[in-house]
Amino acid sequence: MLKILNDLIAYFSTRPGKLFLLDGSGAALTTFFLFFVLRPLYDYFGMPPHILTYLAAIGLLYFTYSMTCYFFLRRNRAPFLRVISIGNFLYCVLTMAFVYYYFDSLTLLGLTYFIVEIMVILMVVHIELRVAKQLKS
Repeated sequence: MLKILNDLIAYFSTRPGKLFLLDGSGAALTTFFLFFVLRPLYDYFGMPPHILTYLAAIGLLYFTYSMTCYFFLRRNRAPFLRVISIGNFLYCVLTMAFVYYYFDSLTLLGLTYFIVEIMVILMVVHIELRVAKQLKS
């Protein structure tokens, strides 16, 4: 697993713009699942629909930011990578807080979804921060 992460960091260090594309695609996927899958089927996941709507809105905001950076940013990408990585980390903290608060109503499927989502996003945060550090040096 560590080798895969190091290979991804090496790849994105030479193509940092593509990291924004990855992040934006992930945010779009998260937004889609939260709004169009989990929200209508909230009984199967256990998270209240209004919370899923808030999380989807944040995902849409992150999608817009990342895709704007991908299409328009050509230089000095490190600070923008740090911004989205911090945003992603804060999204994970918020999601963990919601999982904790609504733990009793979450189903196994819901808990699994949010744990996997948090783990994937935290891996992306790690990659973004490492790439931003390499770009700066």
